[in-house]
Amino acid sequence: MTIEQLKKIKEKNHDVVTVRRLIAEEGAKLSENTDYRKQVLVCGGTGCTSSSSMLVIEALEKELKEKGLDDILVIKTGCFGLCALGPIMIVYPEGSFYSQVTAAEVPEIVAGHLVPGGEPVKKYLYSETVHEDGSTIPLSETAFYKKQMRITLRNCGVIDPENIEEAIASDAYFALAKVLTTMTPQDVIDELLAAGLRGRGGAGFPTGRKWAFAMAQENDTKYVCCNADEGDPGAFMDRSVLEGDPHSVIEAMAIAGYTIGSSQGYVYVRAEYPIAVERLNIAIEQAREYGLLGKNILGTDFSFDIDIRLGAGAFVCGEETALMTSIEGHRGEPRPRPPFPAIKGLFGKPTILNNVETYANINPIILKGSEWYSSIGTDGSKGTKVFALGGKINNVGLVEVPMGTTIREIVEEIGGGIPNGKKFKAAQTGGPSGGCISAEYLDVPIDYDNLIQIGSMMGSGGMIILDEDTCMVDISKFYLEFTVDESCGKCTPCRIGTKKLLDYLTKITEGKGEIEDLDKIQELANHMKCSSLCALGQTAANPILSTMNAFGDEYLSHIKDKKCPAGVCKALLSFTIEPDKCRGCTLCARNCPVNAISGKVKEPHVIDPDKCIKCGLCVSNCHFNAIVKK
Repeated sequence: MTIEQLKKIKEKNHDVVTVRRLIAEEGAKLSENTDYRKQVLVCGGTGCTSSSSMLVIEALEKELKEKGLDDILVIKTGCFGLCALGPIMIVYPEGSFYSQVTAAEVPEIVAGHLVPGGEPVKKYLYSETVHEDGSTIPLSETAFYKKQMRITLRNCGVIDPENIEEAIASDAYFALAKVLTTMTPQDVIDELLAAGLRGRGGAGFPTGRKWAFAMAQENDTKYVCCNADEGDPGAFMDRSVLEGDPHSVIEAMAIAGYTIGSSQGYVYVRAEYPIAVERLNIAIEQAREYGLLGKNILGTDFSFDIDIRLGAGAFVCGEETALMTSIEGHRGEPRPRPPFPAIKGLFGKPTILNNVETYANINPIILKGSEWYSSIGTDGSKGTKVFALGGKINNVGLVEVPMGTTIREIVEEIGGGIPNGKKFKAAQTGGPSGGCISAEYLDVPIDYDNLIQIGSMMGSGGMIILDEDTCMVDISKFYLEFTVDESCGKCTPCRIGTKKLLDYLTKITEGKGEIEDLDKIQELANHMKCSSLCALGQTAANPILSTMNAFGDEYLSHIKDKKCPAGVCKALLSFTIEPDKCRGCTLCARNCPVNAISGKVKEPHVIDPDKCIKCGLCVSNCHFNAIVKK
């Protein structure tokens, strides 16, 4: 593969890919040179696949074949972002956005829309993409996409991730070509430093500095690693990039290899991501076939290859030294630092490790320049950040916004607000290492430094929205349970400290807590932060400390009043039937699994508190709102 051949592939595929761009202007048309009258893109990411999008594709291909419509291209893409609406199907050139499509609806869509002269079937379209007159509103103008800026996700939902030529048509490997032919390793470092790119995997360490440390080491063998383990509950950013645009990671790792003087890379990805693993394998094989991995890449003397290593789902293996230990074939446990991996990492050699999202930013920085990239974001946090938006939010999905966007904008505008008219209570960011951000900070611009100042952290980018029905003590307990399970047990502060913290929280949620427990939690958290071997133990108490700070009244209510204000903690709940509202319909008694409710027909019933297991079935079955949960 030469650079000229790379350019010819882009030219050949450019028109058919360009029309799919989510940012395309209304009325974009396919080039006369294309062989296709329409293109139908169906999401093949994990979210939509779990909602049977593969059945939609099968039905679509079958229907098109039966009707002889061979001028329509069907593409299985990565994630579009709006996971709550899956399966998603978009028809170009119109840009018609069909949501929650089923295989049973496909024949009607084909007969009504995809035949020559057809029109979009309005009843199946996402309402926010259609004007009253039936004309299409571009996705870029809808509430979900309007404030987004897709750099990391630029090709997700746009290209076929299993077709390298479509990736090349979207500028894949042109940054590598530029680096190999016009830039020195120091030039690459300087560009990344000027861009201000910080690692998107957690602490936000400057990427250029990390690469510079490894480049400066004198060693014949160096390694480039990608962390695609992504173990935070509710996080699926890296998975979605690998599923939708794997070549962005492969290219960036090759650029990193050229920069630091490495010929071998490893992608560490959890085995629970089968679609991501499959597409990454396909992409690596295609890159080798096209001469973009392997020996003498693009006709230069640079050689670089990548292998995949599967993780078994251990959260601690997201920590860089534990990840490298796992790649080496040992039990995934962290190692003391220093020495840092850039000096002594994988197999004892200089190594750089970045996560998927960090690598996905490299191509745009090299091609568009550091000045362009550094113009986005805040003074200390440049570029964009991808968030996996979940929890109590209408538009569950994947969003990418410029650094400096506020939580309010993400929740109320992009996320579409809280379901069922409930009030926003908190946003949990940073996973088990992060914290809960209360409504007081809704208008704080999101960046690395601001999140730390308000008691949380960026982490890899999970953002779980909590509403007024959430118990903040219980949510802290949830994260502690996760951390206890995932601690590798190597160091005493984490092994014993996390369990002790969980014991305190369990005691509080059971109504047995004492005021002194809060001081003990604070003291233990400080010890763990200073003495744990890795970030898992050092940050394990963050969810508790942030909720104690912002929602201290809930802790006091659990301890002093023996009540859970949100009505979540079972040990502190009681269920009673109000006699004046009870009609004696017996529905509650008939559905009680432990026969805790008694009473005669058409007479008020009563609940035996000694038998009641507080499952709540009686409340959900009562049509008269006669049962009160306190």
